[in-house]
Amino acid sequence: MTVRNLDYLLQPRAIALVGTGSDADSLLLRNLVGAGFRGPVMPVIPGKRALHGVLSYPDVDSLPMVPDLAVLDVPFNRIPDYITALGQKGTRGAVVVSKPAPNLTPEDYRAQVQAVLDAAQPFLMRLLGPGCIDLTVPRTGVNASVAPYRPGTGRAALVTESAAVATRALDWCQAEGHGLSHLIHLGGAMDVDTGDVLDYLASDIYSRAILLYVEYIDDARKFMSAARRAARVKPVVVLKPRRGSKGAADDAVYEAAFRRAGLVRVADLEELFNAVEILTSTRKPGRQGPLAVLGNSRSLGLLAANELEAYGGTLDGLSAESSERLAALARDPESTANPLDLGGDADADAYGDALAVLAEDKGISGTLVINQPNELVDNAAIVDAVEARAKKSRRALLAVWSGPRAGAEARERLKQTMPAFEGPEEAVRAYMRLVQYQRNQQLLMETPASIPEAFETDPEAARLLISAALTTGRDQLNEYQAQQLLAAYDIPSVPSYRAADPGEAGRLAADMARPVALKLMSPDIIHKSQVRGVALDLETPEAVEREARAMLERLEQVKPGGRADGFLLQPMTPRAGAYELAIAVIPGGRFGPVIRFGHGGTESQVIADVAYGLPPLNMHLAQEMMSQTRIFSMLSNSGLRGADLDTLALTLIKVSQMVIDFEAIESLEINPLWATDDGVVALDSRVVIRPPYTGDPTRRLAIRPYPNELEETLELPDGRSFLLRPILPEDEPALTKMVERTPPEQLRLRFFRTIRTLPHEMAARLTQIDYDREMALAVTDPGLPGQVELWGVVRISADPDNETAEYAIMVDNNVTGMGLGPLLMRRIVEYARHRGIREVYGEVLRENRPMLRINEAMGFQVSTSPDDPNVMHVVLKLDGASNGENGV
Repeated sequence: MTVRNLDYLLQPRAIALVGTGSDADSLLLRNLVGAGFRGPVMPVIPGKRALHGVLSYPDVDSLPMVPDLAVLDVPFNRIPDYITALGQKGTRGAVVVSKPAPNLTPEDYRAQVQAVLDAAQPFLMRLLGPGCIDLTVPRTGVNASVAPYRPGTGRAALVTESAAVATRALDWCQAEGHGLSHLIHLGGAMDVDTGDVLDYLASDIYSRAILLYVEYIDDARKFMSAARRAARVKPVVVLKPRRGSKGAADDAVYEAAFRRAGLVRVADLEELFNAVEILTSTRKPGRQGPLAVLGNSRSLGLLAANELEAYGGTLDGLSAESSERLAALARDPESTANPLDLGGDADADAYGDALAVLAEDKGISGTLVINQPNELVDNAAIVDAVEARAKKSRRALLAVWSGPRAGAEARERLKQTMPAFEGPEEAVRAYMRLVQYQRNQQLLMETPASIPEAFETDPEAARLLISAALTTGRDQLNEYQAQQLLAAYDIPSVPSYRAADPGEAGRLAADMARPVALKLMSPDIIHKSQVRGVALDLETPEAVEREARAMLERLEQVKPGGRADGFLLQPMTPRAGAYELAIAVIPGGRFGPVIRFGHGGTESQVIADVAYGLPPLNMHLAQEMMSQTRIFSMLSNSGLRGADLDTLALTLIKVSQMVIDFEAIESLEINPLWATDDGVVALDSRVVIRPPYTGDPTRRLAIRPYPNELEETLELPDGRSFLLRPILPEDEPALTKMVERTPPEQLRLRFFRTIRTLPHEMAARLTQIDYDREMALAVTDPGLPGQVELWGVVRISADPDNETAEYAIMVDNNVTGMGLGPLLMRRIVEYARHRGIREVYGEVLRENRPMLRINEAMGFQVSTSPDDPNVMHVVLKLDGASNGENGV
């Protein structure tokens, strides 16, 4: 389930409180009736005629009307019976306040929770909890809470797994005078989880931002899909506690997932709550976010500048003219224009003049106004001047009025028009989260470059290799097999020769150019350094044989009975100036396999310089992932010995594809990977395998990969051959070109208005799709995506429940009249049926007769739209829908 029936939870018309008459029930009832809820609140308290003057009912059947929402505070083992009774009555949402007994075994706990879920399932009833202490929607007066106070109406929603965070948020709202659009405590999240609520809030017009507190994500794919959808339309800020050095890798995976989805991660509760103000009450800065800092305190200005630098912000951006004009306003002519010290006696005119200069400077994205109140000036007048400028500002404007008491009154006034803080550090952190959000939005919309070259993979060879190893009971490939696996995905390795024993190693060395490198292959050692299993610069066959025997002896000493798979001989290949890098695949828990990139060689054990990314990758994502490391500045430095970044990114893509293709690969490491300006070469690699699970191998991935099973070759009647395939982000330029060469009248029929070109934001959204929810099939020339033309696109976009989907189609004018339109419609309907979608619908202009004829021929029901007589609503019921997830 996703958003189905969530309206009953979050927008009920009537509420029932089912309890025992406890003190908690009394508090729940007071909150339910005292928050302005316009519908009836009906207590069900067996044995009580009334609770706090509100008529009580003995059982659910006695209720005079159907409650959309029930709040349940009864012993947990009685919850299933009440759920059944409420479901039969017509209730479709429930807040489960009670929890299973604390002394239950894990098995008994799961059994009790499952009994509740089983009771709710026949009615599609949605459940919050167990242990949900707060569901508050101030706008509608819903306040199913045990808290002593409630938030006012605001424009940000808070979703939390923690009861303590919910309580802290209420306290903060009370103290700071802030409001929320929703406060949703998920409790044990037995049914409604973070992904469900994100899907709902993404479409909620009353929530301009979403705040999340999460500790654990159970369904990673559902979360990623919902989070990305929400982050495309509004800021989503997440707080997840870090787990120290022991959980660093796990935390890095979450960090990569949040970044991929476009979420802004904050470090603590203060930042999370401050995000409410800044994300809902100020204009957004640019991606680089140059900030101007001015005020009456040099020290506070410097503290702001230091914090800005620490968070990756910049003061650069002022024009020379602005700098000169601001310098004239400075207290000290020798001081900088940014941060600008106006002096302790700066009055309202000084602030107003400085803000007027900054308002005209196009190089600045935001302004931070700092004031340390004092008795030398009229502080109220300064507040008036700043407030007046904030009302006219077209850029982000923030204020710091310092002092817990001295600045309190001014902050309260300023918060009506702009974010206001007590200290410069918290203001800068809040501003940089705003900048990060803008950067995330642009990264989400970035058009990836086409891959620099086509590469051939040999999945069958890789499959045979892995199967053979698994058949013999192995849990990892030896180094020779690992190199063969890399070769199947066109990843170059140092030429290698395998020897079964020391004698054969010596004989092979006699026929090789020397010196050579000798490596011991053993499944029982993780790092060859444990047994000094690598010998370099061996000049003679005798030296090779002697060293091989010594390696076997050391293996026996370190690992008695340790197995040896033989030896690998490689010519010494000097690579002057090569960077030693490492690419790895590690298990990412619920997020599936995760790709890691960073420093390689022996340095990687002491230099923590790595970045993580979720497959699948494209050129943009791979390059963005590399840019997260410190070594990237050296790799990308054209003035020094830079590396071939395109080839590096392509190598990451190849590893990503390998992981997508083979569920049996549990982990992989290429270390070192030599990188120079003319390519890459793998020197050493390690692959751990396990028997694959049954079912869809891509389900383990947090992001659904490109569904290549939908690719198909099309032969048109005029002899031309095209490729029908799912659309890719690289297709954005080709889609834009197709729109630009389409006659204006056809565009009007497709988009219901006159357009001349597709804005980048729209084109990006049409090509960067979530294959888990959408599908767009494109007709292209054969060739690399990003380097070929598009001739037609048909798409469907499903609702989060996968019940209905809206279609859209566009065919290039140069290929009309050849049956391409009907063919595309058949393919997308077949795909929808296979996905389990039950209804495909669309909106067609009444004058678009060719499209309507196709609709009628395919069995669509055609009717006039109730909203516009010039628009026809077309619907096709798919009664034979299956529950598959892959294409046809």
